[in-house]
Amino acid sequence: MKATRAWQRRIKDILLMSGSRQRSRLKRPVWIIVLVTFVIIFLITAFLYPPTTSAACYIFSSRDCTLFNEPSIFTARELSDEETRSHVVFREILNTPPIQSKNPKIAFLFLTPGTLYFEPLWDKFFRGHEDRFSVYVHASREKPVHTSHYFIGRDIHRETVGIKMQVVWGKFSMVDIERRLLARSLLDPDNQQFVLLSDSCVPLHNFDYVYNYLMLTNVSFIDCFVDLGPHGTGRYSERMMPEVEKNAFRKVLSSELWACSPTAMCGYYQALSSYRLLE
Repeated sequence: MKATRAWQRRIKDILLMSGSRQRSRLKRPVWIIVLVTFVIIFLITAFLYPPTTSAACYIFSSRDCTLFNEPSIFTARELSDEETRSHVVFREILNTPPIQSKNPKIAFLFLTPGTLYFEPLWDKFFRGHEDRFSVYVHASREKPVHTSHYFIGRDIHRETVGIKMQVVWGKFSMVDIERRLLARSLLDPDNQQFVLLSDSCVPLHNFDYVYNYLMLTNVSFIDCFVDLGPHGTGRYSERMMPEVEKNAFRKVLSSELWACSPTAMCGYYQALSSYRLLE
């Protein structure tokens, strides 16, 4: 009896072991089938929807990928009369010795929708340095109420230039306002450095630190960067060629315009404003 029971237990163990092996053998083909199916679906999708970006072309190849490797076929266009005049004037300016201001100043250009809520803080920042700075304010929505005498009478109104438009952050209307602020500040030959500020900006250092830092430097500080999203390089279009190349397109392009010659700035401005791609 004991011998028969022992044989029965061995037979059960053998059956259990053979069953587990069969299950493991059955599981492997299922995973292989799932993996192969996933790869096939992925390849079919890539074939039906070919890549249209340079990043995807590193993995797949399609007819559109050749556009990223081909050299630009755009040629420089002929300058308009206005651009030619600007080029001549700019060349004369470069040949003219720079004006040595006896009292160099920093122009603070405030771009705000209305009242500057940090105006009391700026008042403390400017206090005691009245001969070393200039203030220019453009309020796009409502007339600001000033509490500091440094800001009183420094508003640039839209009505004075005959332009009535709504200024919206991130759109092309901001370029027009920034250019207007810069043009107004350039009327004062003592303005040597220019700082564009919004209503949310505050000074982090005292005036002497900022003044010496800007006056003793020979470079510009521009907050521009490559943004691969829809609000950055996603706005670029080949219709902006040849004035604006894709590798030179940045998110804060309006600030870049300030660092260009009048001819280049005029070309960039026309290329962008013609298509209104920033709207």
